[in-house]
Amino acid sequence: MNKIWDFIAENPMAAVIAGGEIGFWVAILAGLVARYPLKLKRTGVALLLLTPVIDIVVLVATVIDLRNGATANFVHGLAAVYLGFSVVFGHSMIKWADVRFAHRFAGGPPPPPKPRGREKLRAEWRDWFKCVLACGLAAGVLLLLIVMAGGTAQVDPLWGWLPRLGVLTAIWFATGPLWQELSPKDKVGEGVRR
Repeated sequence: MNKIWDFIAENPMAAVIAGGEIGFWVAILAGLVARYPLKLKRTGVALLLLTPVIDIVVLVATVIDLRNGATANFVHGLAAVYLGFSVVFGHSMIKWADVRFAHRFAGGPPPPPKPRGREKLRAEWRDWFKCVLACGLAAGVLLLLIVMAGGTAQVDPLWGWLPRLGVLTAIWFATGPLWQELSPKDKVGEGVRR
């Protein structure tokens, strides 16, 4: 446990990112609890609207840390990736949780079944395009951080994140749409399933 505290002491941005991720899920959970079981719709919406504020806090903390002379490291790059994926996938994660809360606590319709066959393939492509968008946004944030910090040697580790984003996109492609395309197909509606 001491190693964790030592790491956080040496990398306060790690605490900001962890706090941002925890805050993101707490805001979603609190918003959905307020909205459905407590029937406080406006309070629920206000709590859900905190999620982009949390993203902004992570970004501002990262810029401040670098502007104050911190040497960029893995954690600063991770902040950019967190921000990209949170912005792009955040809405769909909230929607996913909202459907389940509405069904459980407000008599809403059941969540749709998991997609199969061609619909599954379309979902994989859609998620991969969202990954590309998230990585593009993360790359933009990385470049912004590099410029904001003055483009000095202090930010050299941030440049290393750009190829990582490419690798992440390639892995997502291989394990998502490509895998689904090459897998045996569900012939839903044709009476045949493998």
